[in-house]
Amino acid sequence: MKPTKILYVDDEAMALKYFERLVGPLAPVLTAGSVEEGRAMLRDHGDEIAVLVCDQRMPGERGNELLRHAREYYPGIVRMLTTAYSELGEAIEAINTGEIYRYINKPWELDSLRADLRNALELADLRGERDGLLRDKLLAQQGQLLGNRLAALLMVGAAVHGEGAEPALYRFAQTALAAGCTAPALDWNHWDHADLLQAEARRGASIAAQLRLWQERFGPRSDGATALSALAQAVGGEVQDDSVRLNDAVPLTALLSAPAGAAASEAQCAWLAWLLWQGGGAQIEAVDGAWRVKPASAETPPVDWLADAMERVGGHA
Repeated sequence: MKPTKILYVDDEAMALKYFERLVGPLAPVLTAGSVEEGRAMLRDHGDEIAVLVCDQRMPGERGNELLRHAREYYPGIVRMLTTAYSELGEAIEAINTGEIYRYINKPWELDSLRADLRNALELADLRGERDGLLRDKLLAQQGQLLGNRLAALLMVGAAVHGEGAEPALYRFAQTALAAGCTAPALDWNHWDHADLLQAEARRGASIAAQLRLWQERFGPRSDGATALSALAQAVGGEVQDDSVRLNDAVPLTALLSAPAGAAASEAQCAWLAWLLWQGGGAQIEAVDGAWRVKPASAETPPVDWLADAMERVGGHA
C-alpha cells in the first residue's frame, strides 16, 4: 500500500485543527497531541504515513525526539519540523543531524506551507519507488546467491565424497525446495560483490571441512536402523519405526539459508553429510506439520536437474 497521509503532532489543539483544515485538501491528515501519541500513531499507521510534521516545543519530550524515533524505525517517512523563529537553532541542528528534511516557520504562510508539504509528498513517493526497486534488486540477488550456493555444494560434495555426490545433492535440493528454503539474509550496504564472493568461497571451504569430519564420524556406510539412528543424532530428530521425525525443516535448509559472512557450522552440514553418506538414498515427506525422513533407493538425477533447481530456489527467494 502506498503511503499518502500526513501526520501532524502538536500539543496545541487549535494548531491541530488549523493544520488539518489548511492541509486537508492536499492529503489526508492524522493528528496527535504529544510525542507519545505520535509514536502510537506511527506504530498503528506507519505504513500509511508519507510525511511527519512535528512541533518542536511541547511539554515533556520535544518534537525532534519523535523525528529521531521516526528516522530509526520508519526511514521512508519524510520528516519535517515546525518551529518559531526563536527556535531556529534547534531546527538547524535537527537538519544537520539528519533528523528532518526541512523546517517550517511558525506562524505558517499558507502557500508556503502547502508548497513545502507538496514537495515532501513527492519526495516520499520517490523514496517509495526507490525502495521498491531496491527490494526487487535485493530479492533477485538473494535468489542468485541461493542458486550459486547450490552449485557450489555440488562441487564441494563431489570433492569430499566423490561417488554418490550428485544423487545426494539432487535429494538435498529437492528437499530444500519442498521445505520452502528462504534466501540468505544480506545487508547490501555492507557487502560489495567481491567481498561477498570471497565470503562465500571461505564458507565453501568451511563446508568441505565439516563434511570431512562428518564422514569420519559416520564411518563405513550402514543401512537400516543404524543409518536412522545416525541421522537422528546428527539433525536432532527422533527415530519412529522406519523413519526419523523432524519437528521443523531448519536442519534440512539451514546450509542454504544461513546468512553470508559466517563459516558453516557442524549442525548446518549434518543433513547433507548424511545424504552423502547414504548416496542420496532418502525419502522425505511432510506429515502433520513435521518432516519424516526414510531410507530409500537413490534416484538417478535428470540431466538438467541442477539448472532447474537453481532457477526454482531463486524463485523462492
